[in-house]
Amino acid sequence: MTSEPPPKSSQATESLVKRLAGPSTGKAGLVADQTEINRIITEASKGSKFYENEKRKDQDLTNRINKILKMRDEVTKGVDMHKVESTVDGLLQEVERQRDLSQTIVHVDMDAFYANVELLFNPDLKGKPFGVGHGVLTTASYEARKYGVRSGMPGFIAKKLCPELILVKLNFTRYSEMSRKVMVIFERYDPNMCAAGCDEGYLNITSYCEEHDMTPDDCVQEMRRKVFEETNLTVSAGIAPNKMLAKICSDKNKPNGQFHLPFDSQEIITFMHDLSIRKVPGIGRVNERLLESVGIKTCGDIYAHRAMLSLMDKQFGLHFLLRTHLGIASNNVQPHQREERKSIGAERTFNPLDNKERIFQKLQEVAQELEDDMNSNGWTGRTITLKFKLDTYQVFTRAKSFDRWIMKKEELFKIGKELLLPEFPLKLRLIGLRVTKLKDLRAASDTTAGIKRFFEPVGGDQSTSNKRPKTEHDNDQLLDSLKAQDQWDDEMPGFHELDDTDNDMNANEGDLDENVEPLFRSRPPVSEPSRSSQDPVRISIKPRSTITRPSSSSLTAKLSQDCPVCGKTLTTDNKGFNDHIDFCLSRGIISQVQAEASVGTSSKPKPKLNGKRRR
Repeated sequence: MTSEPPPKSSQATESLVKRLAGPSTGKAGLVADQTEINRIITEASKGSKFYENEKRKDQDLTNRINKILKMRDEVTKGVDMHKVESTVDGLLQEVERQRDLSQTIVHVDMDAFYANVELLFNPDLKGKPFGVGHGVLTTASYEARKYGVRSGMPGFIAKKLCPELILVKLNFTRYSEMSRKVMVIFERYDPNMCAAGCDEGYLNITSYCEEHDMTPDDCVQEMRRKVFEETNLTVSAGIAPNKMLAKICSDKNKPNGQFHLPFDSQEIITFMHDLSIRKVPGIGRVNERLLESVGIKTCGDIYAHRAMLSLMDKQFGLHFLLRTHLGIASNNVQPHQREERKSIGAERTFNPLDNKERIFQKLQEVAQELEDDMNSNGWTGRTITLKFKLDTYQVFTRAKSFDRWIMKKEELFKIGKELLLPEFPLKLRLIGLRVTKLKDLRAASDTTAGIKRFFEPVGGDQSTSNKRPKTEHDNDQLLDSLKAQDQWDDEMPGFHELDDTDNDMNANEGDLDENVEPLFRSRPPVSEPSRSSQDPVRISIKPRSTITRPSSSSLTAKLSQDCPVCGKTLTTDNKGFNDHIDFCLSRGIISQVQAEASVGTSSKPKPKLNGKRRR
């Protein structure tokens, strides 16, 4: 097996340039030379805090890659790779037997949704390059995309690429209204469709086509025509046997087109063979680079490196990648259930602020918005998480759990303020609040069900505080094991991933799927010095069933609490609860929050940020 050399400085520079270009470079509409676009972005970014933050994260990723390569060389040394390949080939045959070509799945994706909605209300924008968003673009018109302007791009960089760019303010009420009109049309073809956001979704049109004696192509063509006739918006679509393939196909003929992948196993494998690994839903730019570092650039490369992937199953998620290579995924389409919701939140992005009172004013606005959303949607919760982004683009979170239900603005603001005060002085460009461990106020008041779902604390009036880093990177949905079939379906809800950009969008839906495993498990996070006299705690990765519990003598004020990550109910003290959360986070997300030491070099007092370092 040929050993890949570790990244050199020149490669690191190349990776930084690619990183600065953003996560949306593969989207439709590009006309200008990407190399020239990347050069402009790099030059425009140099010297900015955005650039320095991206540079730090790129170096962290390079260090992780070097560790992965070293691990790979160790585990493959002296191993009979042909024998391992033979074993994996047998597993491939098992996976192939899971292929189901009986259902017709469609992924529908509105074209530049926010931008096209703005065009409906401001026709003067037609034919002009414009972007939607404040500070960071949420989307860009196709005229702007020709210059390399992309969603997630800071406005000052977008202006460098396209000096004539017009910036349009976000109007969520408008987008929500248009989204509902579009979804109503989709529901005519599949009442059980699964919305995967305000502008996309999955449909199973098998029954509709049979009942109306239509081909899938004619059905989708009609659907897209009706959307345009009733809303003046265009939609692209992919037709395939499962959700993963349908989503990939919906991007093939954008904008305003559709693509039908033949329902044949060999044709599907051929289709996947030369497909960039980045095109696979759930593989973001971070995992793209990690996979490329071991020689996997296309889905066909997965097969060539199957022995290595088998030996590093814990790090790469062998079974997910084998299914990806074969083009096999879930075809289960159903709407999200209320009980599946994990969190509800709101956040605001603004020009950097260092005035304490103005920051608290923003926090009050967020608390009011969150209370309104919780009231209108019928939720309350017990864990409050404060999210804040520094002017250096570093993101931190602080969380606190309670033994009572919380939903009032006054309480939300008070808790957020309490979590933020110890961090001053600091300069922020984003602040948000999120509520987890939810209780559905619309659910039937069934005593038994309530007991099963919401375990009340038993230790009196106690609260727990924990400091949990939240990844700025891609929320990559790669699984590390082939579980039961029903779990497999549930673990691919919409193939969404998040990038480390700070859109102005309200975070009403969970922006971190805490049940999703990352492609690579990072080193367990090390707690940085806390404000108490306790020593930092080091947590090692072990199966959940073997987590070391504190001795009985060390347990004080025991209470029953729900872990906001895994959902388990624990009876322990604050330290044990925080240790368990640290363990869960080391499994569930890529812990890469920058350490306090990397925040600036000025003589000004540094904020006491106790987030874990992003690795």
